Amino acid sequence: MDRIQSKDQYQDIARDAFTVMKFDTTWCPDCKNMDRFIGDIIEGQTDKDFFAIDAEEFQQIAEENDVRGIPSLLVFKNGEKIGHLHSKFAKTPTQVREYLDTL
Repeated sequence: MDRIQSKDQYQDIARDAFTVMKFDTTWCPDCKNMDRFIGDIIEGQTDKDFFAIDAEEFQQIAEENDVRGIPSLLVFKNGEKIGHLHSKFAKTPTQVREYLDTL
C-alpha cells in the first residue's frame, strides 16, 4: 500500500477504479493492528487501489472527509467519496473484508 506524501499526490488520485484510503497515524494501536492484517485483504481486492494517509499530517484532508476516528477506510470512485468505514467498525479482518466486498 503506497503512502500519500503530499496534498498534490492526494489530489492526483482520481481514478476510474475504486480507491481505498486508510487514514491512520503513527501512534494509533488500532492502526498498527490493522496493518497486521490489511495486506492479506488487499491481495483479495484486485479491483481496488489502496493508499494510506496520515490523518494528523494531513489534518485538513481528514477533516474535509469527516474522518473522526482512526483507522478509517474511505472509498472513492472517480475522485468522489462513496463510502466510509469508521474506526469502530474497522477493528477485525472480517469487518474490513465484508465492507470492501459490498462495493
